[in-house]
Amino acid sequence: MTRQSRSKIIISVAALTVAAGALAGGAAWMTRGPAPQFNSALMPDMVGPIGQDAALWVQRHEVTVSEWNTCHDAGGCGLWLVTRPDQDPDTTPATGLSYPDTQEYVAWLNDTTGHAFRLPRVAEWSAMAESVIPDTPDPIFTDPRLSWASAYMLEAELPRALRPSGSFSTTEDGIADLDGSVWEWTDDCYAGSGAPARPDRCPAFWVAGIHMAAMSYLERDPARGGCAVGTPPAHLGMRLVTDNAPRS
Repeated sequence: MTRQSRSKIIISVAALTVAAGALAGGAAWMTRGPAPQFNSALMPDMVGPIGQDAALWVQRHEVTVSEWNTCHDAGGCGLWLVTRPDQDPDTTPATGLSYPDTQEYVAWLNDTTGHAFRLPRVAEWSAMAESVIPDTPDPIFTDPRLSWASAYMLEAELPRALRPSGSFSTTEDGIADLDGSVWEWTDDCYAGSGAPARPDRCPAFWVAGIHMAAMSYLERDPARGGCAVGTPPAHLGMRLVTDNAPRS
């Protein structure tokens, strides 16, 4: 074997050694592709800032079926939503969502847009909805033994049908449908009396609507009895908020 041939073999072995080491270390030597382009079409329609103590931007309408399925098509959300023939996905609120479902959507949107969206907290939701949520009605029957009848009749007056976005009241800030038939997940944990409210180990979260209710975090259909506290909501959906002004 000639000296030139031996040199080529040594160089080839060294190159393979370097490449193998790089791959074992996570292929740090490989350059990544360009970062995803900012897509303004994916940014939610937000209103704000609102609030006196801290500025908050709030999604004008609840997340729609069309917006949700965009997340599904991109691989960010596991659930695919369908609508009836008489419903428009662009204006139909996304419902049948569990708390983990909402976190998939939030994580995907934040990663895609580079903005920090989240679910509202109960105090924030209550403040933004104060002007459109009615006061707790007086019981129909004053006899304590008939409290079940009062609750039943008052519940029957709640809106249950799923309607297009914008079908209910709009606040002075421009936030629509807070008093509608979709209850919205919040980021506040309900762990029962005396239990620590750790979000990473939370068995239930508060959902906000015409009244507050605590729902099992895995529940998608409140009609099946997944309500931990309060009257079961009609539908479970989501609305986003952010602490920073969204770019357009």
